[in-house]
Amino acid sequence: VQLQASGGGLVQAGNSRLLSCAPSGRSFTNNGVGWFRQTPGKEREFVAAIRWNSGDTYYADSVQGRFTISRDRTKNTVYLQMNSLKPEDTAVYYCAAHRGILSTVRVETSYSQWGPGTLVTVSS
Repeated sequence: VQLQASGGGLVQAGNSRLLSCAPSGRSFTNNGVGWFRQTPGKEREFVAAIRWNSGDTYYADSVQGRFTISRDRTKNTVYLQMNSLKPEDTAVYYCAAHRGILSTVRVETSYSQWGPGTLVTVSS
């Protein structure tokens, strides 16, 4: 079961965008959900993560204070609210399921169920 990211698009620098992540046809059954992003020629990098039960959140330094990750249990959806967007935030954003221990929450290899991602383009 893949996690489907949606909500990408073209946005001007300084504006906001809301991304959503939901499993295709099933409920979340993992420890948490993370958002990663990737630009051409670069490795996928950690953006934010949330623990499904506790709601504890984790952020990359580059987005701390601008992005907010949240979950809605009733809608079985995880969100990434992105504010004050910068051109360097342009990337394909992916969400994935975290099944590892807490110390691996920023480690890409501890995630699975990657979906195709959604492209966010921030124009200057």
